[in-house]
Amino acid sequence: MEETEARLEEQASNNDGAAVHSSGDETVSLYPAAQDLPLHPPQAIHSNYSHFFVVDFMKENHDQYIYRHNNGLCIIGLAPTHIALRNDAVVTAVDFNVGKQSRAEMKVSGKRKNDARVLEPTSALCKVVSDDATYVVRCCVRGALLEVNERLMKEPTLLKTKAASEGFIAIMMPRPGDWKKALASLLTAEEYDGCVHCRNSKLENQTRFLISKAIRYIGTGRWVTHE
Repeated sequence: MEETEARLEEQASNNDGAAVHSSGDETVSLYPAAQDLPLHPPQAIHSNYSHFFVVDFMKENHDQYIYRHNNGLCIIGLAPTHIALRNDAVVTAVDFNVGKQSRAEMKVSGKRKNDARVLEPTSALCKVVSDDATYVVRCCVRGALLEVNERLMKEPTLLKTKAASEGFIAIMMPRPGDWKKALASLLTAEEYDGCVHCRNSKLENQTRFLISKAIRYIGTGRWVTHE
């Protein structure tokens, strides 16, 4: 008995106060030791949502994310590689006045949200003005529009600083069948990272090729059109 108590005390000391449970000759920690815990708890957007992406949606470099909660709610926003969020871009405005009615005016009520407008994957959610260009952000999935982030109208820079959280575009609720159909064309986070890597590699190769052609032109005075 004394040996068991001593072993438990030693185990508790090694786990910085973590609770332990002894079953026969085996001692098991009931929760992680303090030194094994992260410095900061994970954000809800990372722990409670599955992350999906769509790249080049209807236009090149129009990349968006869809974060789906276990209850089916989907948060729509701009992926880090969206052309409107390029490094030197400055987002100056977000306009929800698209279509026949402003998306910001589409209010829903009641627990079941039966009055929510159902939009198609290609339906516009808003227009993002970045520098001297305007980009249309779309739904990417068929579903009921529950809410748009009206805060973006006053703070459009949230798209650059907090695109994955406070800078989201809209919240939608697809039907299970519509979500299953959309899922076939979406990328997981790992697939998205791989796609971005391939895109960057292709761009680097094209840049090297053009530089090589320019150097040859400087040396020969003749632009090479065929290799």
